[in-house]
Amino acid sequence: MFLPRPFSRVRTLLLAVTLALFLTYSLSRWHYISHAYNAQLVPKEGTAYVNGQAGVLAEPEGHINFWRQFQPLLATYQPKCEAPLRLGMAPSIRFEQASPDFRPEELDMFQDDVEVMKQAHTDFVNEIKTNPPKLHYVPNTKGLVSTAGGEYLPVLVISLRMLRRTGSELPVEVFLANEEEYENYICDVVLPSLNARCVVLSQFLDAVPKIMEVQKYQFKLFAMIFSSFEQILFLDADAFPLLQPELLFMDEPFKSKNMVTWPDFWATTVSSYYYEISSQSIPSNTIRQSSESGEVLISKRTHMKTLLLSVYYNIWGPDYYYTLLSQGASGEGDKETFVAAALALGESYYQVSEPICAIGHGTEGGLAGSAMVQFDPTEDYALTQKGQWRVHGATAPAPRAFFIHANYPKFNPATVFDKQAVNPAFADDGSYTRAWTIPQEVIGKFSTDVEKYFWKEILWTGCELENKFSSWKGRRGICQRVKKYWNAIYADKKTQSV
Repeated sequence: MFLPRPFSRVRTLLLAVTLALFLTYSLSRWHYISHAYNAQLVPKEGTAYVNGQAGVLAEPEGHINFWRQFQPLLATYQPKCEAPLRLGMAPSIRFEQASPDFRPEELDMFQDDVEVMKQAHTDFVNEIKTNPPKLHYVPNTKGLVSTAGGEYLPVLVISLRMLRRTGSELPVEVFLANEEEYENYICDVVLPSLNARCVVLSQFLDAVPKIMEVQKYQFKLFAMIFSSFEQILFLDADAFPLLQPELLFMDEPFKSKNMVTWPDFWATTVSSYYYEISSQSIPSNTIRQSSESGEVLISKRTHMKTLLLSVYYNIWGPDYYYTLLSQGASGEGDKETFVAAALALGESYYQVSEPICAIGHGTEGGLAGSAMVQFDPTEDYALTQKGQWRVHGATAPAPRAFFIHANYPKFNPATVFDKQAVNPAFADDGSYTRAWTIPQEVIGKFSTDVEKYFWKEILWTGCELENKFSSWKGRRGICQRVKKYWNAIYADKKTQSV
């Protein structure tokens, strides 16, 4: 039976409109994916892309197959012995103040246990050298990787907005622990507007029968190995660049080393037991500072084995390798595992020699430090290639600042004004103050008023997204508190306050 002609026309018109809307959506979706991968990726079989609704990758099989192969290796070569016994905690001494013979020994191990760990380490290294599981990534891609979730999501959004202020167009993958941490509005609207996407780690880890539990403090390494990029700049959620990070991928030292790390404040405190277990001679402790893992630049193609060994050190870290690599000194955790793995495998790396710098404002008790500055590896490398090591007393001008790691407290708009051990927004008398005023010899060389722009993004996040974050539910006056601070410190008194 034919429909009356007028109804047929209406039906045809509706079909045409529907088709047009579908094509428009498809075109916009294609444009987003293309832009998110720097217009340099051609979809291939096995390539992973966003499956927007669930926050998972459309084709995660490559990562799942990797984990299916790698998890049994980690379990097979578990250290099956008593953990190192702590006799004390290694002191945290600044690198430039440590004597050449500073080498704390705060652990005790039975020699039989050392031999058990050494055999397991040797066998694991041989396995990843001869028959490694294949890391999955899209060739010839680069991007930023971070971990977030919960109260770290607002901090991450601020950092991403600071990243985009540099003009960077690098895509970003943000790893969440599980679907419970996936926040629809943030992951489906806010992050895509910043050329970023959420990826749920449990989609890989839970797809394979569990042999071991992966804890949150181990997620950094898993975000790196499960990212879709070949070349990765990992940044903590509270770290952001002052310059376009694209520069780091194109220049030395990354061009030749394929791995760059940044220093912590302290001298290394690696136990001599670790060097015996990893079959290495004990190096001079004047070569490099300990590492700070808020920023790591690495190629998955060239440094696959370094990443795999780093995962091994992290999986068996809390009882064994964290203790061996730090002996209880400040920041014990994953931070030493990257360089330790590269050294154990003889793979290249460059650690920036310019010391990390704490920034903050003055109080009666001294510096109220709330952030750390890390410096440009390209300029640092140019100096060290000429034998000019400022950390050893060279008087050459310092490399330019490249990253700020606003680590303590977190500059979360909902909590930054709460009373804490460090109160970045307040002076001793309770009045508002700028957070970062010293040391002037570092802050004065910033090319812009970084702190002002940082607070501008805190203001935007606190007001535009006040009711959007799960961790902010039930909290009142977030926007109002940030506005009050902004108007007191930054608003132009000749113009209307925000």
